[in-house]
Amino acid sequence: MKNFFSYIVYHRKALIFYILVCIIFGITFFLYQLPLAAVGYAAGLSTFFGVIFLVRDFSKYQEKHKLLVSLQKEIKVTLEQVPSGTGKLEEDYQELLRILYEEKQEILNQMNRRYTDLVDYYTMWAHQIKIPISSMQLQLQNEDSHLSRGLREELFRIEQYVEMVLMYLRLDSHSCDYVIHTCDLDAICRQAIRKFAPSFIQKKVRMNFCKTEYLVLTDEKWLLFVIEQVLSNALKYTKPYGTVTVFMESEKDRGILCIKDTGIGIAKEDLPRIFEKGYTGYNGRSDKKASGIGLYLCRRICENLGHRIWAVSVMNEGTLICIDLKKKHLETE
Repeated sequence: MKNFFSYIVYHRKALIFYILVCIIFGITFFLYQLPLAAVGYAAGLSTFFGVIFLVRDFSKYQEKHKLLVSLQKEIKVTLEQVPSGTGKLEEDYQELLRILYEEKQEILNQMNRRYTDLVDYYTMWAHQIKIPISSMQLQLQNEDSHLSRGLREELFRIEQYVEMVLMYLRLDSHSCDYVIHTCDLDAICRQAIRKFAPSFIQKKVRMNFCKTEYLVLTDEKWLLFVIEQVLSNALKYTKPYGTVTVFMESEKDRGILCIKDTGIGIAKEDLPRIFEKGYTGYNGRSDKKASGIGLYLCRRICENLGHRIWAVSVMNEGTLICIDLKKKHLETE
């Protein structure tokens, strides 16, 4: 009924003209005193053919409307899918659409080329910056002093930031190298813990690792990055002589990896937004070093891998990060 009303409004000029013609003919027949039967017969025939024309035209109008609505729901709409125009004005509108569409495509192509160039440049930069970092780490290996330990820690943090840049660039890349297969979760956790072992020792934070004996269907490299980011945050916000514990939930919730710390915790009002891009919250504003990218990357990677990540925290008591690794329907390689 709504479409029919729209159709009537769209053709209102033609309908008004038709009514005026009918009134003129009626007045003319009345003035010449023609028989009522002749007037009724002519009016009946006109109405009959008018209704047939109206029904057929409304049917075409309805089909075109449904096609246009379905095209609006498509992810991509090309001009070839748009129904052909039925008049000069519709053809002019379609020509205008074609010009706008081609201009939009050209702008998109330019933006894609610039984005590709930008990604290529920063990827090259990230790989090149690793060379002097590795060189400095090798030079500091033979020294064992307070200064050398501090420099190694700062180099490690720089390396982490470079790795974060690489992951950020690859996250939305069309050639993202996800390789899904069954992995040993304990082996992945041990890699991350070994990487942060010097930082735990230097900061005097205790690490408790409880074996999970769990096989997870995932991409090892990307899941390792997620665990490393969570450990990095736990270490950053845990004071000396605190504890970070890596364990798996009870048998009932088996498949949920938990990383718990005894750090400063997260404010209640910040908790729902810590996985948002660029959000640092109270801790980040007071620390002045948080980027708001680490946990955002963790959430995006977990979504891509079919996992789920969330946090539970109490201020001044600590934070618990949970990663649901239960098997999903993923293609293995």
